[in-house]
Amino acid sequence: MLEANLALPAQGLATLTWGNASGIDRADGIVAIKPSGVPYESLTAEDIVLIDLDGALVDGGRPSTDAPTHLALYRAFDQIGGIVHTHSSWATAWAQSGRPIPLLGTTHADLSAHPIPITRELTEDEVAEGYEEATGAALIEAVEDPVKTPCALARGHAPFCWGPNAAKAVECAVTLEEVARLALLTTLLEPDPPPLVGAVRRKHFERKHGPSAYYGQ
Repeated sequence: MLEANLALPAQGLATLTWGNASGIDRADGIVAIKPSGVPYESLTAEDIVLIDLDGALVDGGRPSTDAPTHLALYRAFDQIGGIVHTHSSWATAWAQSGRPIPLLGTTHADLSAHPIPITRELTEDEVAEGYEEATGAALIEAVEDPVKTPCALARGHAPFCWGPNAAKAVECAVTLEEVARLALLTTLLEPDPPPLVGAVRRKHFERKHGPSAYYGQ
């Protein structure tokens, strides 16, 4: 978990103390997550906080304020073993625009078989009564399949990414940032670009993530 969190500033995805990574031990029901407000440059393995799936403290200090969002995703999707939340510039720009990221090219299709969804607006009651939990609920509503869509944008906020473990979640966050950058640049060149052809979209996703995937060693 220390390595996953330190990867965020190293990859240019986190500024100051923004962002966090977590991982879950499904057998024991324990989640390890970055502590709240601790600078990355001083973060140590001993600082990583352990909580259970109900948010009760198991070991360490105060967990990230986004912990309830992470926990909601872990409870909803058994396939998830790690989660990363950043305020990376390009993906956050799409979240602030209130627009999903359209599937325009093969770089995107290698990451996700669908456009990157964006959550609905939260109600005033949701924000007042349990903002972080409501953010998690909205992310869950926006995602049909957490494998085919390994990330989503919290409207007006920033991206959340996930994977089978924390390292894969970091990889997803890095890829999403590049996908977001390419999509924004594409829409500057062509304000209404066509979506990637379905056959190519499916091929690129399936060759990396499908049951007969053949990308890599």
